[in-house]
Amino acid sequence: MVRLDWRLYEAGYCTHPERATRQGAPTRTCEFPALVALLRHPTHGWILFDTGYSEHFLHATAAFPERLYRMVTPVHLGPQASLAAQLRSDGVDPGQIAWVVVSHLHGDHIGGLADFPQARVACSREAWDDLQARSRLGALRIGLLPALLEQWKHAPPHWFEDRAPVPLPAPLAAFGAGRDLFGDGSLLLVPLPGHAAGHYGALFDDGQGPVFLVADASWSSQAIRDNTPPPALVTAWLGSTGVYRHTLAQLHALHLAAPQVRLVPSHCPEWRPQAQP
Repeated sequence: MVRLDWRLYEAGYCTHPERATRQGAPTRTCEFPALVALLRHPTHGWILFDTGYSEHFLHATAAFPERLYRMVTPVHLGPQASLAAQLRSDGVDPGQIAWVVVSHLHGDHIGGLADFPQARVACSREAWDDLQARSRLGALRIGLLPALLEQWKHAPPHWFEDRAPVPLPAPLAAFGAGRDLFGDGSLLLVPLPGHAAGHYGALFDDGQGPVFLVADASWSSQAIRDNTPPPALVTAWLGSTGVYRHTLAQLHALHLAAPQVRLVPSHCPEWRPQAQP
């Protein structure tokens, strides 16, 4: 088995009422980090799962109508808080990133993509096709910022769907087939539909057991433990309420049946790097 080293980074955060992410939660405004995973493959090198916010995101949302994105979910990105700046501080040059795996195309997940122009990008073709079918306002309405992906018109990414489908390990069989990014079983891309078109998670082993990066299939570990989705108004606005709730219920069942699988949502405060022991 190929094992991957990994760690999490926080590339900015947004603020939003907690109740918008979990039914029945308090109405207080909370911070939701944009978490990014840095993985290291023994052969393929450094890999990113998403990129968080960056100055590119701030530029793309500086004028109207895109400014509305920041008004709905105010974004906080301090000096040297972009992922690229943090990697440099830790001795990893952005040019050393070999792959960026994109869970889906919402702006808070691809905001820093332009900081890694030399990396190969892997993404769902479904997500890209959905974006292409939308107008500028239609894309913005569901959190998509086409300006962040202009380079894809000339150099499209590696599509998940072109990778070989493989059976998932027994605890995850309910999620169907995964896509084997490198063909060695080290990083399996798992469809987690409902939140957005072409929404995927990533499964790997770090030598201490399986890690499942579930992106925005849940905004918190608490929601997975309780099987408590966001209000229907929120999930219907971004994707499909019924499908989202089915995916969350599958994650809840996985948590109960296989607690050794670490489930890591992309915006969970419990997984903030400074919150880890």
